[in-house]
Amino acid sequence: MTYQPYPAAGGSNQMPVADRPPQPPSLRNAVRLMWAGAALALLSVIISVAFSSKIKTAVTNAALKANATNRADNKTVLTASQIHTLANVTVVVLVIAGLIGVLLWVWMAWANNRGRNWARIVATVLFALDTISFILSISRASVSIIFLALEWLVGLVAIVFLWRKETTQWIDMGRMR
Repeated sequence: MTYQPYPAAGGSNQMPVADRPPQPPSLRNAVRLMWAGAALALLSVIISVAFSSKIKTAVTNAALKANATNRADNKTVLTASQIHTLANVTVVVLVIAGLIGVLLWVWMAWANNRGRNWARIVATVLFALDTISFILSISRASVSIIFLALEWLVGLVAIVFLWRKETTQWIDMGRMR
């Protein structure tokens, strides 16, 4: 015994729309790269925590140097307590910013894996912001610039994959359903 499909609103007896074909390799590769970007961002956070004492020392030294200059110019100087707080806040801000980066990578991997067109656009905007941040960070070259460069490169390749013809066609198929 066979059954007819339940009539849809409006009395149409159309069969359900067929599912999309499997994801194209370009989209799978973009999503994999986004997961790699999340891993790199997490590694950067771990390194920030591991080297927090060196970061605090660098911030303290910079603040003490600024204090010496400010004393010479009769400007306000930071107290030892304020310098200590500044060093701690700097490390916390670096860790929080890094964790936000990890979450953005994961969110974009998740949304793009589902074929959301808005996610490609958001990923592209985030990549543009990352590019600006990377350019501004080049002047402060340190070990962290290596991770920034790797993350930027991963982002670049992921964006290229996201905007390939086969990815666009696959995402467009999903929007027509």
